[in-house]
Order: sequence, then C-alpha cells, then structure tokens
Amino acid sequence: MIIRCIRFPNILFKHSSKVVFALLSRSARHTSALLASPRFCSVDSLFPFQTVAFAGSVRPISRKNVPSTGAREIVHDAESPAFVPRAEKPSGFRESRAFRESRESRESKESRESKESRESKESRGYGESLHGAETSARAMMRRGRGPNRQRRGGRGSGRGGGSGGGEGGRGGEEGGRGGGGGGRGGGGRSGRGGGGGGGEQRWWDPAWRAQRLAAMGRERGPAKQVDGAAWAARFRKLAAGGGAVGSGAAGGGAGGSGASGNGAVESGSMGSGAAGAQQVGSLPEEIVIRENYGREGTEQLQVLAEQAGLYFQTYGKGTGTVAVASRVPLPSYRADLDDRHGRSERQITVSSDLHQHVSNLLAPSSSSFAPGAPTPAPPAASAAAGAAPGAQRGASVAATPSQFAASAAANALRIQSEALRAEQNRRKSSPAVQAMMAQRQRLPAFKQREELLRAVQQSQVLVVSGETGCGKTTQLPQFILESEIDAGRGAQTMIICTQPRRISATSVAGRVAAERGEEVGGSVGYQIRMESRRGPNTRLLFCTTGVLLRRLVQEPDLAGVSHVMVDEIHERGMNEDFLLIILRDLLPRRPDLRLVLMSATINAELFSEYFNKAPMAHIPGFTHPVQQLFLEHDLDVWSHYSAFSRPTQESLNTWSPDKLDIDLVASVVEHICRNEAEGAVLVFLTGWDEISKLLEALKGMPVAGQPSKVLLLPLHGSMPTIHQKEIFNRPPPGVRKVVLATNIAETSITIDDVVYVVDCGKAKETSYDALNKLACLLPSWVSKASAHQRRGRAGRVQPGVCFHLYPKVVYDSLLEFQLPEILRTPLQELCLQIKHLGLGHVQSFLSKAMQPPEPLAVQNAVQLLETIGALTPDEQLTSLGCHLAALPVEPRIGKMLIFGAIFNCLAPALTIAASLAYRDPFVLPLDKKEMADAAKKEFAKESRSDHIALLNAFEGWRAAKMQRQERDYCWDNFLSAPVLQMVADMRGQFLLLLSDIGFYDPRAGLNEYSKLASDQEMLSAVICAGLYPSVAQIRRQGKRFVFFTKDDGRVEMHPSSVNAFCPSFSRPCLVYNEKVKTSDIFLRDSTMVSDFALLMFGGNLEPAPAGRTGFDMLGGYLHFSASAQTAKLVQDLRQQLDSLLRDKIENPSLDVHAQGERVVAAVRSLLSSPHADSLPPAEGRGGRH
Repeated sequence: MIIRCIRFPNILFKHSSKVVFALLSRSARHTSALLASPRFCSVDSLFPFQTVAFAGSVRPISRKNVPSTGAREIVHDAESPAFVPRAEKPSGFRESRAFRESRESRESKESRESKESRESKESRGYGESLHGAETSARAMMRRGRGPNRQRRGGRGSGRGGGSGGGEGGRGGEEGGRGGGGGGRGGGGRSGRGGGGGGGEQRWWDPAWRAQRLAAMGRERGPAKQVDGAAWAARFRKLAAGGGAVGSGAAGGGAGGSGASGNGAVESGSMGSGAAGAQQVGSLPEEIVIRENYGREGTEQLQVLAEQAGLYFQTYGKGTGTVAVASRVPLPSYRADLDDRHGRSERQITVSSDLHQHVSNLLAPSSSSFAPGAPTPAPPAASAAAGAAPGAQRGASVAATPSQFAASAAANALRIQSEALRAEQNRRKSSPAVQAMMAQRQRLPAFKQREELLRAVQQSQVLVVSGETGCGKTTQLPQFILESEIDAGRGAQTMIICTQPRRISATSVAGRVAAERGEEVGGSVGYQIRMESRRGPNTRLLFCTTGVLLRRLVQEPDLAGVSHVMVDEIHERGMNEDFLLIILRDLLPRRPDLRLVLMSATINAELFSEYFNKAPMAHIPGFTHPVQQLFLEHDLDVWSHYSAFSRPTQESLNTWSPDKLDIDLVASVVEHICRNEAEGAVLVFLTGWDEISKLLEALKGMPVAGQPSKVLLLPLHGSMPTIHQKEIFNRPPPGVRKVVLATNIAETSITIDDVVYVVDCGKAKETSYDALNKLACLLPSWVSKASAHQRRGRAGRVQPGVCFHLYPKVVYDSLLEFQLPEILRTPLQELCLQIKHLGLGHVQSFLSKAMQPPEPLAVQNAVQLLETIGALTPDEQLTSLGCHLAALPVEPRIGKMLIFGAIFNCLAPALTIAASLAYRDPFVLPLDKKEMADAAKKEFAKESRSDHIALLNAFEGWRAAKMQRQERDYCWDNFLSAPVLQMVADMRGQFLLLLSDIGFYDPRAGLNEYSKLASDQEMLSAVICAGLYPSVAQIRRQGKRFVFFTKDDGRVEMHPSSVNAFCPSFSRPCLVYNEKVKTSDIFLRDSTMVSDFALLMFGGNLEPAPAGRTGFDMLGGYLHFSASAQTAKLVQDLRQQLDSLLRDKIENPSLDVHAQGERVVAAVRSLLSSPHADSLPPAEGRGGRH
C-alpha cells in the first residue's frame, strides 16, 4: 500500500497491514494520523510533517533522509526503516491500478509543465517567480514564519507567475492567480475555472505568460543585492528596541527609510540611494521593505531577521510584494500594505432635490427636538440598567432588623425546616423511594457518603473527582440536601448545582427528584434558558452556568445561597472558568459559603492548586470491563464477516484522518445490530450534519433500517428538551436502541443501557486566531480524557465494546486534556459580562484565570466592544453596554435587537437575531443541494441577503403552520421545523428581555414596534447597525465578484449563502455575521448594504485626510468622498441621529418617532434614495469566486 504526501510530492511511503504511519504536525494541537491505503491520500490540510511512526517506534523525517538522486518517488519498505529509490523497490511491491494511473497521469502532466516552465524562465529574464516543492518545503519549515495562505505549486508547475504568485489554495494546487488588470486567470488543477479573467489575461498561455512576466520584471527593475552585514545590524538594532540603522546604498543596499505613521520604519523606495533610516517619534516595532531583492534575496533577509529574533512575513506578490520584519507577531494580511485592495474609495452623491428635502427636515429639528437636551428621568428599571457598574452592590444581608422581627423570622425558618424534615421522612417510607434507595446504595458514591459530608462541612472548598457512573452528580447534592434537612437547617439551605448544558440540568434534576419520590419543582428544581421548574420550597436547583452568572449580576454575594456545586469542570468551558474566578474572589467575603467542584477526570490537582491546595476526594467508578478495538484491530475482526460489501471493505482500507466516512460508521452500526448481543449503541459524531447523514444512511440498512428492530434516536444540544428525554427510556423487548450523539453524551448525561460505543474520535471545536482575528470551526481530535469517557459509556450495565474508528497510534498522540475554551474562542461576551459585574479592568481580571487568555485576544474583544459603543475608550461601560449585557446573545446581535425596537423593525429583527443566536433553519441534503440553494434564493428574492431569506422563510412557515401545512412547507422548502420552532420560542424570550430593559412595552403589542418591518432599506440598515464592523467590500473581477475584508484581504462567500455565485450586486458592500476558516476563509450570513446605511449606522465617521472632503471608517479602510455641501449634510444628520440614539438608550421610554420624527424621516429619505453605488454585472457566472 502507498501513501503519497501531496505537500511533498517527491516522497512516497509503503505500508504493510501491520504498519501504521502517523504524520504528526509541529504542534500537538494539530496532531493527525494517516492509515495507509491503496489510493492517494491527500493530506494537504496537514502541516509539514516531522515524524513517521511505524511498528511502535517514531523516526524523524528530514531532508537528509531523502537521497539526492534524481528519483521522483521514494518508497519505504515496511520491513526496513531505510528509504530507497523507486528503482530499488523490494520484491513483491505492487502498485494499485488507481495509483499507477494517477502516477502516470501526473508524470505526463509534470513533463509538459516542466517544459513550459523552462521556456517561460528563459524568456522573462529574471527567474524569481517559480517556486518548486523543495523551496516551498524549506520556507515552510523555517522558524517564526507567520501563517502563509499562498500555497506553492509542485515542482514544474510554477506559481502562475509574477503578480499572480501561486495562489494554489484558491486556484488549485498548480493553478496560478492572474495578476495585473484585475482578475484571475489560471485554470490549474481543481482551480477556479479557466478563462482569461479580467483585462484579457491568458496565464494559461505559455507565450503570453512569458511576455507578461518579462514586462513585470522590467517594471520592477533588476533585483538588488542584499548587504548582509548592514541588514543584520539593522535587524539586531530593531530587536534590541532601538531605531533602525541605515544600511548604506553601495551596490544597492537597504536604501533610505522614513518613519511611517504606524510605528514602522519603512525602507527606501525601489532603487533609492544610501540615506540611512531615520527614526521619528516612538521606537518602531517593524521594518517595512519595499525594494526588489528577488526571491533569494528575500529569503536571505528572512534568515537574517529570524537570526536576530524577529518575525518576518511577506505580503502581496509580483511587483507589489512587501516584506516586513517585526518585533511582534505578524498577521497573514495587512490592508495598509495592499495597494490594490487595502483601501476602498466611494463617491457619495446626493441629488439637489434630495439635498433640499433632507435639509428642510433637519432645519426645524432643533426646536422640536434638541439633541443632547435633558430628557425625563428614566424609570426605576431603566435607571438601574444604566447605573454605573457596581452601583447596586450592597451587603449580602439587609440592614439588621429589630429584635422582635429577628425572632419572628427565626421562628418562621424553624417551622419551615421542621415541615421539610417531616415531608422528607414521610417520602422515605414509600415503597418507590425505598426501591430507589436500594439502587442508590449500590453506587460507589454512597459508600463514601459520610466521608464526603464531613469534608464538605470542614472545608470551604472541596474538589471531587469520580469515574463515570460513580454517582457524584446525582448523589453528592442529595447527600448535602438530606443532611441539612435532617439537621433542621432545611429552610436556610439553598444548593445551586451548575451544569454545562441544558439537557444535563433537566435530566439530572428529573433523576434526583425521582429518587426523592417527588415531582420536579418541589424541593428539587431546574432553571435553564426559556424554561424553569422551581417552586417556593426548592432547595436544590440545577441550572446552567449562564443562569448563575446572570444571578450574580443582581446578587454579587449570592445572599441566601449556602452551597455552590460546579459540575463537569474538567470540560473547561469559558463560562465555567469565568465562574471559578468570581467564586474564588467571593469566598473571602462569604466564609459560610461552601464550594464543591466536581470533575469526571483525574486532573483534580489543577483545580486544587487554583483554590490554594483545597482538599480532594476521589470516588472510584464501577464499570464492567470494556473491550477496545482500534481501526487496525477492527480490520482483522471485520474481515471474518462476509456481510460487508466491497464499498465497505474499501472504506475500511482507505481511512483518512481529514474526513469521517459515514458509510464506514453506518456499516459498523449495521454489524453490531446484525451480529452482536443485545444492548444499546451510542455513536459519537461531531455535529448535526453528521448525525443527519448517518441517520439517513442507517435507514437504508437491512437491519438498522427496520423500525421494528432498531430505534434510531438523534441527540444534539440544540434539540428541544422534550425530544432529548426519549434517549433515557428503555426500548421495547427485541428492539435495539441506537443513539447518534455529539460529545454531549461524554459526561453530561448517562444512558444506562449502552453496551456498544462507536467513537469517531473527533468533536467540533472552535479555535481562535487572535493575531488574524479569525475563528476556525473544525472537527478536531478529542483528548485522551474524552476518549476515556467515551469508552466508559459502554460498561454501565454489562461488559461492553468500544469501536474506535481510528488507529491506536492516533490515540497515543492525543493531548491528555482539551484546551480550555477561554483560550480558543473570541472573548467579547465574556469581557462585556466582566464590565457588567463591575469586576474591574478586563485584562487584570482575566489574568487571574487558571490559564489566562493571551493579551491580544482580550485586546481584540475590548476593541470590538468600543467599536460598537458598549465601552468607552477608557473601558467604562456605556448605557448601551449595560443593555447589551442583559441580553444573553453576542453583543452585535443584541445591538441589532435594540436598534430594531428603536426603528420599528422589531418583528423581523427578533427573527433574524434568534436565528443567528441559534442556528440556520435551512437544510442542505447532499442529493438535492441545487434545489435547496434555489429555494433559499427564492426566499431572498433580489435583496442579496441571507437574513431576509431566513426572515421570509420564517414568515412563510408561520402562515403554513396556521393552515396545518407545516410539514409540507418545510419539506418543499428544505427547512427544519424544530429549528423554526426554537426560533419562534426565542423570539418570545427576547421580547421579555427587551421589556425588562425598557425597549418594549407588552401593552402596546409587537405590531406597534414593527411599523417599518416592510421597509427593506431600513431593515438592512438595522442589520448593518448590529453587524458592523464586520464589513466586506464587493468588487467585480473578470467574470465574477470577489470579496475583501480589512483583516483578511480576499475571502470567499460560503456556498450556502444566497450571495454566492450572484450575477450582480447593486451595492458595493455587505455586512456579515460570521467569518470562519475551514478550507478557506468564508463569510456566512451576509446582507448587502448601501453607503448611506454604513454612514448612518456604522462606526464613527473620521475626518478625511488633509486636502480631501469626505469621511473615513474602519481606520481609513473605507473612504467616502463627497462635495463639501454633501459632506456637511451627512455630518449634520449623523450628529443629530447619534444624539437622538444616545438619549433613547439612556432613557428607553423616550419615543424616538415622536421626539425625533424629522431626523428619522431624513434618514429614511437617504436610505431609500436612488444610489449611484451599483456595480456592473459580472460577465457570466464563471467559476467559483
């Protein structure tokens, strides 16, 4: 069997059935593995490989392992750890037909391209653009190189040439990016489509390409020679914190430089003289190099910079290439160094009639509404919401009452405690509770009951770890509750037990209530978002962590709470880590409060150290033995069964670490249902998409697809709780239960009858690149602790089996524990809550975390909150920030809700916000993707808006539901009815929250706040107000439209968007909700917006540079040119609008449409005016953007 490394195409590996090769990346976080197969395995998504593990040992890969022969392919003999040329293949080696055909095709193509490359190189005069695989590998393996999105082509394929520098990641592995004249040529393998691109480009034509490259070479001039000594000195000076040192110009040295405005020292322009760099102002952080040193010279500069301890990155390509050496890490893209796409300039024009109309509306506005004038005193609720952080803080106990009142209160508590004790004793004698008690006594936790209670009483903090099934989650809270009630302290007891997920809180509360012989809502209750079952006598409350955090806003000292129990702390969720910081600071103020931390894994020492060496208790678990089968074992086991079809056998042999093979998983489940003994099956998948696909695949299986024999149950955190509860019920006799779940089933819930576990080894996890302000949502390998938890699910009732669908060598390379969420997600919601709780400076507070996030991530979050108006520049919470903190959604979505209420677009804003906060209701079946895309675009009509598409889909669903045609409507339009129902429920919750902060009066009704719901321009402006500063430019490039953002340069529109593959756009910008990196950087959930929407509802308008009229936004990334008259009109209107909004937000009871009627009318007039900002239509659809 052969593995071919696509990134290093000159290396092959041979594999025997007993050998597993693990290709490990530099970082343990990106560890991956590859089981050999008789086909090509593309591992281009992996990092440069460092090790090959085989036969239980690990051997480094380095260039010196590769013989310097001319051999294109090298084979590794499984019996001998030596690399040998292909001509020396061991006997018995055989290529598969697919491999041979692919190799021959590749060699033929490489031969042709090599000839073309030589001709091109000879004709263009400067051979600096072609990068072979060896150069690419060498550059990528260097230390300190920032992320580089440009993937070089293989040997002989070239980079596409000059300014088109090798966009292999976008134009295909060997495709080029057409430069100059705007557009992409290329047409490499799996590229974006052939064709000339804009400007009559023909990069596919060798003769044209040679002429173009030669012209570009003449344009840029000859490459300069690097003065190594001068540059080394200059780099050392920068690294030491001093100014840059001039390198001299003899022989084309570093050239002169001047200080740029952003703390950078910029080297002299191309061909400039010997003037040394001069430092102006503060010490520079970087040196910007714009001279042409050619490829080899740039690489030499990189080596010198890295030797001095600097970071080095190149930006652009061809004649626009810029290199930067910096003392701080460098992002992948810099708009300030992108001369072509780094700045947008728009011309704003207003007709004379419109100008006069708006001026007339604004002229008398000072008399009817004086911006900034005193407003009526806010009502109590609003004043409280807008109060300074911490202003409402008080002692945890009210003022001392009179002696008589104190005696009466103590007597009432005594009577209540006696009643609780009598009721508990009465229930203990019932047969149902006694039967439950017999089950409880068999749990390992029950055997340590007295020891645990003594530890809780003697220590303010206790860390409890317990194996799966030990009973810590259900029993320890009960032990405390029973003990306190028996001691006559039931009325003074209030136990709050947090759970990371809603289903955990509801299911555990139900189990504990059943064991106590009562209904949920009595002494045991739960509280989650949009759902609560608790009563006046509730003494044990299970809730999500977010519920407790919101309670801390009103009760900073948790008055009346006797015990706090934080469960599943090993998962290291962001809310859990945040809560631990608050509780650690609270304990000195509440010496009577008891804190119990519960973990399912063995990292209890970490939490004990965090709480000053708090005592620990361990509860051993009781599970039956579980047999583990890894993929290489599975191959041997399953080879004995002839039931597997040929495609299934091929799936087993062609396993890839990059993609889950649904057919393989379905075949494993079918094998269990057909051949194994009775017992439920639990399958771990990464998300809803995989659950849906596997569900459909199983329905087509001979045994698993029979409802009379197999009960298929999906389990996902977004499902309604009423449906989630079905998984705990035992199926009828003769029916096997198969649960398809995410990692929610690892520790948060327990399904008692599971005997078989199928583990795909991955979970969907978000990582955050603070340097590039980019979130990456990708399935990633779980930790060993998670794999251990998954295996443990199989041994609850009898010996079980765990099928790991990955090799043993992958398991051995997994991290011990997952990274905390606080280190891998954006922090704006967390930072806003920190300010709302009055916890001080954000960076200082988060430095107290168990594992503090990097400062740049905190800085990004604070900067975003400042941009949207939630924080002042000195990090004080604004009135808007107070309101946003009260809404349990991402701050930008909360702002959209508030602006929707202000501008009478509340109903559509509720729907859009609920969908963004929850999930997209559109489904995309693989076999009907084109039909689903067409249905979604039909909902969008001509709006060019994903948000309006989902709004129209939701309104259609409500109408169909009233006519009892919901099912047909969802089926015909590819919509998920459960998701739409959840969106409807969340709309109701948002209305209650808006009512609490004063932006909605239920007595007036929703229609009163939705008078402008049909005004699409105003609705788009409200969306813009919420999603800013997530702005992307739309530009026509050849036969397609392309998109650019300030932080990333060119990005892609997600294929599921209605704005993907659009033939035309009438506006130059769009706003988007999410930017995610998977195979590329994709924008999701976008809406096209006008220039006036950005000017009125975007960020601050910055004055244009000297000598120009107009405005800048986003630090100059967006520039709006205008005549002096138009600029003044826009500025006056924006000032009055801002003043109106400021008064409204400080006093939500203010009627904007009454007090600022003319201002709102003027804004609507501008938004609905004919625009001169349309873009020309694309010349045909072409390929993908």
